[in-house]
Amino acid sequence: MRWILPLAVIVLLLVYPFVVNSFWLVQIGGRTLGFGTIVLSLVFLTAYTGMLSLAQMTVAGVAGYATAYFTAPTGGVGLLLPWPVALVLALALATLAGLLIGLVAVRTRGIYTLMITLAVAMAFYYLTLQNYDIFNGFTGFNNVEPPVILGLDLGANLPFYYMSVVLAASCYLGVRHVVRTPFGLALQGVRDEPDRLRALGFNVPLLRVLAFGLAGFIAGIGGILNVWLNASISPGSVALNPVIDVLMAGVLGGIGHPAGAYVGAFVFTIVDNFAIDFIARERFNTLIGLVFLAIVLFSPDGLTGLVRRAWTRGTGWARRDRGGAPKTDDIGK
Repeated sequence: MRWILPLAVIVLLLVYPFVVNSFWLVQIGGRTLGFGTIVLSLVFLTAYTGMLSLAQMTVAGVAGYATAYFTAPTGGVGLLLPWPVALVLALALATLAGLLIGLVAVRTRGIYTLMITLAVAMAFYYLTLQNYDIFNGFTGFNNVEPPVILGLDLGANLPFYYMSVVLAASCYLGVRHVVRTPFGLALQGVRDEPDRLRALGFNVPLLRVLAFGLAGFIAGIGGILNVWLNASISPGSVALNPVIDVLMAGVLGGIGHPAGAYVGAFVFTIVDNFAIDFIARERFNTLIGLVFLAIVLFSPDGLTGLVRRAWTRGTGWARRDRGGAPKTDDIGK
C-alpha cells in the first residue's frame, strides 16, 4: 500500500506534459519544480536540523547570477565560459554561500537565526541593486538560456520540463537518503539534543555549517532552474517578497517533510498565476495570506500532514473492512 502514492506521483509527472498546454507545462509544472527545489533546501534545514533560514532564495540567487555571469554576458559584464564549467562554478558558489551563511548563523537559534539570515538576504539584495561590475545593477542579466546538448535544446518546453523533473527528483531522493546516513542522523540529534550530542564528542557548530552548505547546493540547483525558466535574473529575483515566498510555500506544503516543499510550491504557483482572475493583482498578498491562514489553522503541519492523516485513516479503515486491526504505528496519527 505504501508504494501506491509514490507510484501515482511518478505516473503523473511522466504523463503531465501530454495532458496540459504549454503554459501549464512550463509556467506551472516547470516553475513548481524549480521553486520547489529552493523550498526543499529550507525544509531540509528546518525539518532535520531545527534551523529556519530566510536566506535560501539568496543562495539560489547566487547560483542564478553566477550562471548568467558565466553564460550570458551583457553590457560588458560577465565572462563567457563553457556551460559545464559555468554550472560547476555556480553550484560551488551557492554551496560556499550556504557555508558562509551557516558560519554567521550557526550559533543562533529560533528567531535570531531567522533575523540574521533575513539581514544577509537583504544585504545581498542591495548589493545586486547597486553593483554594476558583477551584478549589472538594476538591469541584471537577460537571455540566459539553457544549453543545447547533442542537438537537444534544453530550453524547449518538453526537454526543460523533464530536466526539471530529473533534477527535482534527484534532490528529493538525495535528501531522503542523506537523513538516513550517520551524517543525517547526527543532524537530527543536533536538532533534538544538541547538548547531549556535544557531550558525546560531536562538533555541533560544524554539523550545522555543513547542513547549511548542503542546503546551499540544493538551493543552487533550484536557482539555476529558475534563471533558465525566466531567461533572466535581476535584483527583484532576490528581493524581500521572493525571500518570504520560500518560507510561505514551505509552511503551506508542510515544513516537516521533503514532499511538502513541492506541494507548497505548487499551491503557491497556482495562486500566484490565477489570483488575478479572482481578485485584483494588488490584493494578491491578501489572498495568499488567507490561504496561508486557512491551511495553518486546519492543518498546522501543512498540506502533506493533511494528506498523511487522510491516508492513514483510509488505510486503517481498509484493514478493518478486511477484518484486520490497524497497525500500532497508525493509531493516534
